[in-house]
Amino acid sequence: MKLTPIDISQKTFGKKMFGLDESEVFDFLQTISQQLESMIHERNTFREALREKELRLHDYKEKDHMLQTTIQTASQMSERLRQDSEREARLIVADAQQKAEMLGRDARDSLKKLYQEMAELKKARMQFEVNLKALAEAHIAMIDQGEKLMPSIKLPEAVFVDTKRPANSERTLEKSTGISPLST
Repeated sequence: MKLTPIDISQKTFGKKMFGLDESEVFDFLQTISQQLESMIHERNTFREALREKELRLHDYKEKDHMLQTTIQTASQMSERLRQDSEREARLIVADAQQKAEMLGRDARDSLKKLYQEMAELKKARMQFEVNLKALAEAHIAMIDQGEKLMPSIKLPEAVFVDTKRPANSERTLEKSTGISPLST
């Protein structure tokens, strides 16, 4: 009998007087069920990948068969044509290998450049963060110095003006306190 994850997770057991802890059994069955489901999923993924590989292999075998038929036909021709076709085939294979090697080198070079660019971007980000932190710390230090040099003025509560009035609120503050916002 094949067990499925659902069979395991829904399995119930008879109860005895000093039987096993029901919650532990249930938790263990859930764990087994999840692992079995994961393995079934993985197996199905592998089967699909294998099927795709077999299809590719079949295509390659068909292409190989076509190449062998072509070679047999060429060998039936005169000796001179056969030699020319073999020479041409060797040149094509060598050229394809050369191109493949060049493409591989180009791909490795591109990957290397991308890694270098990523490293440079990380360095730039880190430098930006350091500069931003230094700038923020400098501004905080300037604010601290400004507070030391210019202590804040506490105004009486009667001085504050109605904030609903949009125009000339600074002038109202000056007139009511006699203190200019620019004076120290």
